[in-house]
Amino acid sequence: MSDLEIRRATEDDLPGIVAMLADDPLGATRESPDDLTPYRGAFAVLDADPHQHLVVADRDGRVVGTLQLTVIPGLSRRGATRSIIEAVRIHADERGAGLGTELIDWAISQSRKLGCQLVQLTSDATRVDAHRFYERLGFEASHLGFKLTL
Repeated sequence: MSDLEIRRATEDDLPGIVAMLADDPLGATRESPDDLTPYRGAFAVLDADPHQHLVVADRDGRVVGTLQLTVIPGLSRRGATRSIIEAVRIHADERGAGLGTELIDWAISQSRKLGCQLVQLTSDATRVDAHRFYERLGFEASHLGFKLTL
């Protein structure tokens, strides 16, 4: 995939990112690609935070993948720093060609460079294919997650 660049997202990438977030049954119910206003505000916060790494996979000027990597210093595990991979999305035209693996490999490598001792992620319980994908990459389903909508 030599024509692929994984780079920091810019505000100009928001339409492509949000379109990918909305392009599945779960995202279709919670994302609004027709109104980028809330995403612009969120992007400004992410972009200003050095612990946030919102990236896109860019192929020939077209956003074809994205993920957010968050670095969290902590006290547990002897003061370990961890990273969390969130919002992994691949454009429908690119699925099944290894781009997801390349993005996750980038996130793991970046986590090492940033001094993280642990990489973690969550995946919605209904995303069975995603679970198999992450397990194939060496992730273990080790915890049960909980959410509280505010």
